[in-house]
Amino acid sequence: MSKRRSAALTGAQGISLAQKLLRERLCHQKLPDQPVGLDSQYKHLLELLRRTAVHGESNSVLIVGPRGSGKTMLLGCVLRELMSLKEAQKNVLLVELNEKLQLCNVGFLVFQGSFAENLAFLLEALKKGDKSSSRPVLFVLDEFDLFAHHKNQTLLYNLLDVSQSAQTPVAVLGLTCRLDVLELLEKRVKSRFSHRQIHLFSSLSFAQYLDVVRAQLSLPPDFPDPKFSDEWNHSVTKLCEDKTVEEILRRNFNGSKDFRSLHSLLFLAVSRVSVSHSTLREADLIEAWRLISVDSKANNPSISRWSITVRHPHECYKWCFTSRDVCEFKKFIQRKSHSIHKFEKPVVMKAFEHLLQLELVRPVDSGVCKVQREYQLMRLMLEHGQVMEALQKYPQCPTDVKQWALSAFG
Repeated sequence: MSKRRSAALTGAQGISLAQKLLRERLCHQKLPDQPVGLDSQYKHLLELLRRTAVHGESNSVLIVGPRGSGKTMLLGCVLRELMSLKEAQKNVLLVELNEKLQLCNVGFLVFQGSFAENLAFLLEALKKGDKSSSRPVLFVLDEFDLFAHHKNQTLLYNLLDVSQSAQTPVAVLGLTCRLDVLELLEKRVKSRFSHRQIHLFSSLSFAQYLDVVRAQLSLPPDFPDPKFSDEWNHSVTKLCEDKTVEEILRRNFNGSKDFRSLHSLLFLAVSRVSVSHSTLREADLIEAWRLISVDSKANNPSISRWSITVRHPHECYKWCFTSRDVCEFKKFIQRKSHSIHKFEKPVVMKAFEHLLQLELVRPVDSGVCKVQREYQLMRLMLEHGQVMEALQKYPQCPTDVKQWALSAFG
């Protein structure tokens, strides 16, 4: 029976099943067994919540970190570990509040009423309890900084006030991207907050990053076709040892340690596997990296002569320039080089407005100062490399313009 099953999964079926499994893994982003590079933060948060769940000790804490740093993942792993404790399984009530969605999720109930209705319900339930008879409640406030914009910060004040009293044991956990979030709190709210903050600045090393890549791409031991699984996992090991692939992964790692960007890269690579090549190859990662790192500005055909023309006065004035500067600079260049096409001022202004619409250049003052359009200070929103990359993709670019660009970036 097992042989028959194994034979049925050879070829296209084996590839299809492997792709399905890996796509689900990369898209659904299941919680890892243990957060990578966040060991100290994991232990700290777990101990705080354990004291609330087991000993009835109220706490408040902020989890602070940039988007994609693993705040939600860290909290999910901690809650999973917490709920595995016998004392917490049937004892803890989880309340999730999301300001963006105006959503209140209490245990198995979801309330989508007004903010006032949700607040009244929560406070009434909390004030009826005491430490000896009440179940501990964990409040999770996603986008914590947005709750600070409520009038009088009523919700934050009441939750933190309960955490300081002898009523129902509660833990208030806020997730935010803002380092200055405490400055947003009113004095009465700040005085009731414990000022505990857990910062997520990942200490993930590149070696650990490679281990994650290997784990994400490997097939599990219970894969129906052991032979296919062994070949696939062997190809993944060889792929991670390849110097070109290692360089691609290192560039992705240096750009962002966010696992979501890694999952996007690996998803594209896995999608290229087919019957003609049933394992991952170097070329799959190279093509996936090319697609994921495409620069929309560098690939915009509008970055050609006009962006180079803008670049030079930007270099001359070191910071800002106006459309009039571009016209004057262009006149100077036309006297020096007869091969560059001569355009009248209205044509130049129209092209300049097009660059504005594409946000390749932007006003410095954002329209606050009332000045004529041609005298309005502008800033170029392109890096040197983006302009040079655009030039390479513009085959009709005149030689003089290319030399002109090289002189600006030399």
